[in-house]
Amino acid sequence: MIEQYVLDLHSLDERQIAVVGGKGAHLGGLSRIEGVRVPAGFCVTTDAFRRIMAEAPSLGDRLDQLSRLNADDRQAIRALSATIRQTIEGITIPGDLAAAIRRALAGLGEQAAYAVRSSATAEDLPTASFAGQQDTYLNVVGSASILQHVSRCWASLFTERAVTYRQRNGIDHRAVHMAVVVQRMVFPHAAGVLFTADPVTGNRKVATVDASFGLGEALVSGLVNPDVFRVRDDGIVARTVAAKQRAVHALPDGGTREVTIDPQRQEQPALTDAQVVRLVRLGRRIEAHFGCPQDIEWCLVDEDFQIVQSRPITTLFPVPAAGDGENHVYLSVGHQQMMTDPMRPLGISVWQLTAMAPMHEAGGRLFVDATRNLASPASRAGFLEMVGRSDPLTRDALETVLDRDDFVLSSPDRGDLVRSLADAGPGRPPAGGPPAPIETDPAIVTELIARSQASVAALRRDIRTKTGPELFDFLLEAFQEHKRVLGDPLSMQAIMAVMQATWWLNDQLQEWLGEKNAADTLTLSAPDNVTSEMGLALLDVADVIRPHPEVVAFLHGVEDEDFLDELPKLPGGTEARDAIGAYLDRYGMRCVGEIDITRPRWSERPLTLVPLILDNVRNFAPGAAAQRFEQGRQKAQQKEQDVLSRLRALPDGEQKAAETKRMIDRVRTFIGYREYPKYGIVSRYFVYKQALLHEAELLVRAGVLADREDIFYLTFQELHDVVRANSVDARLIRQRKDAFRSYHALTPPRVLTSDGEAVVGAYRRDDVPAGALVGLPVSVGTVEGRARVILDLTEAEIEAGDILVTAYTDPSWSPLFVAVAGLVTEVGGLMTHGAVIAREYGLPAVVGVPDATRLIRDGQRIRVHGTDGYVEILS
Repeated sequence: MIEQYVLDLHSLDERQIAVVGGKGAHLGGLSRIEGVRVPAGFCVTTDAFRRIMAEAPSLGDRLDQLSRLNADDRQAIRALSATIRQTIEGITIPGDLAAAIRRALAGLGEQAAYAVRSSATAEDLPTASFAGQQDTYLNVVGSASILQHVSRCWASLFTERAVTYRQRNGIDHRAVHMAVVVQRMVFPHAAGVLFTADPVTGNRKVATVDASFGLGEALVSGLVNPDVFRVRDDGIVARTVAAKQRAVHALPDGGTREVTIDPQRQEQPALTDAQVVRLVRLGRRIEAHFGCPQDIEWCLVDEDFQIVQSRPITTLFPVPAAGDGENHVYLSVGHQQMMTDPMRPLGISVWQLTAMAPMHEAGGRLFVDATRNLASPASRAGFLEMVGRSDPLTRDALETVLDRDDFVLSSPDRGDLVRSLADAGPGRPPAGGPPAPIETDPAIVTELIARSQASVAALRRDIRTKTGPELFDFLLEAFQEHKRVLGDPLSMQAIMAVMQATWWLNDQLQEWLGEKNAADTLTLSAPDNVTSEMGLALLDVADVIRPHPEVVAFLHGVEDEDFLDELPKLPGGTEARDAIGAYLDRYGMRCVGEIDITRPRWSERPLTLVPLILDNVRNFAPGAAAQRFEQGRQKAQQKEQDVLSRLRALPDGEQKAAETKRMIDRVRTFIGYREYPKYGIVSRYFVYKQALLHEAELLVRAGVLADREDIFYLTFQELHDVVRANSVDARLIRQRKDAFRSYHALTPPRVLTSDGEAVVGAYRRDDVPAGALVGLPVSVGTVEGRARVILDLTEAEIEAGDILVTAYTDPSWSPLFVAVAGLVTEVGGLMTHGAVIAREYGLPAVVGVPDATRLIRDGQRIRVHGTDGYVEILS
């Protein structure tokens, strides 16, 4: 194959990223769009870069060293990347390569001014823009200077910021190559950036134009505040004209300089309204060509727009595909499930196949369509009440959408309440309705648990002999049984009953006695709560291990998942292994993010539990589990007696006390079962996963898959097809892995519209101290202590009295709850798992605190007001 070192820009298109990098390929694609003007130029290709890298064999070793560095080791990255840049800039460009560049310059005008711009093969991609990571040089004059700046662009692939960006995004340094774009300079009256979707809200129908005088460098470098125009449907809906005191202009002999703008022009808009609308129309044409919203750099030259760059906006959250052209309002499932991380395709598809209502995927997350509920006058009020009790931020965001009279049109059709937001599948009834028709009888809970256990046991028994296509047929039937168990009317009645009774107690006792969230104390140490029992059971495991110092010392040093096999070699090790093994037998199907079937379970990675066990050994005395449960039970009993006594002293007190007693009994009977359906889901999921991984191992042995976990990047149906055909599209798996990696950088919104707008809700409260962080009160009490900001359960190190601050908690975090004094989360609701367990353990808790893990620093002292719903950061 003949190497090509220089290609004319207008001969390229967006498919040639491997040859000319992202910027060069997109500029080539732009030049092919009718009506779009792109300055003339050429690309020095990646073949040239590879040849330069081959000139210095020592670079290979240094790249190996670079790849081994931690992305947070900034000093080492800075030093090594500087050495690599110096080496590249010191390489003399071979004569034939330099001659090819000079010939291209001669065709465009060798003494003209040029922009010399980096164009890496891993930039301007749909999943990673790499904006600003490599270098651009403006107004470069003369072939010698251009050659020098081409070398600088090659070297800029290894700036500290570019290296760190790649390492954080999991991109191999050797897999990225650098091309260089050389374009005729344009000397604009104005320049700036056009976003064809609002970069703040994500709204795809609103374009934003930033504009300043002179070269766009003034805007990009932050030298000036630009004029900002927001455009929708060919109309300017908002404008801000800034005082633009300075601009960047090109110098005749090369380079640029800052100049002061004449005072009379400083507050004049850089563009007229007509020019703004014309530019946005041009942007829409570019967006249609590339198929996604674009970040476009433009210049206005002689009343005509020239486009000098266009790349995807990678920070926008994707929109679920509806395909009907209608307006839709989507609610995040992850904010109800306490798992806002992205899910892999297999996890998404299995959840969709086992959910009680249709779900839509976007950005690796799941959403439900709430449009019908909002459009229906019959269901809207009850739906908003239900959502608001769980998460006031979501309700406020929905009301913001409804306030726009033209987005959700009223419909006489009755909306179906969104069931799939509830953890176990059953829906939450509208507040204020009559209690669910169910008897308050502990035998009902016993029967429901027995039904679930029998169903899981039958699944384990029947799946053992299934393999190949037969396994997938069996699983499709098992998914129907899964939904039947979740939709068990008796189970739904029990969950509805406890939710309504909890709300009733909180509402009525605040009205009658002036107590906020009185039900929190009344639920302490309720029976049959499989999630709170899980945390207490790990205290019992610690009791077995604590008397054996050699086991404790061994656990402090373990790094391998097979540590359980080593334990019997130590005094007391057999007892320790058996205790941990028994715990895993009952709870080993759980893990962080457990709604995603692809996440590693505790049985697969028991090392996850070791830090929690060691914290319990250090922080607690023997018998702590039973003691804590009994203390909670007695406290709840005392609270009940106190409440009933005070009620009897009121007018109609005996009736109020009798009604309250019925509700307390209902809550204590069913609140523990509220956690069981999720346990049943996860138990079934682990059975499904083990069977699918067995199929994956067969595919690996047959040479179809490279790794058994590759199946995680296929949907259930795609995996079924792979097993039938005994072949797989390896490229699809690579693309899915890249996409999944990119989804981690996206923050899923609570509410998302079909326009792509992430609607942000707010707490409408004025009863909190200035500077306090506001959230939702879910467990009463006030506690002060050291904040432990923990985002990874395996890295938790807790001391007595610490307050856990994290993004979200699902049931897998419950063993950590026994060791902390309070809880603060960014995501959560009144009846989500973290709130339920916080109340069970008597932990003051505030959830739904926006940006809590960013605003609260690890180690700070904070005060959590679990009754009133706010957090104070103390000096």
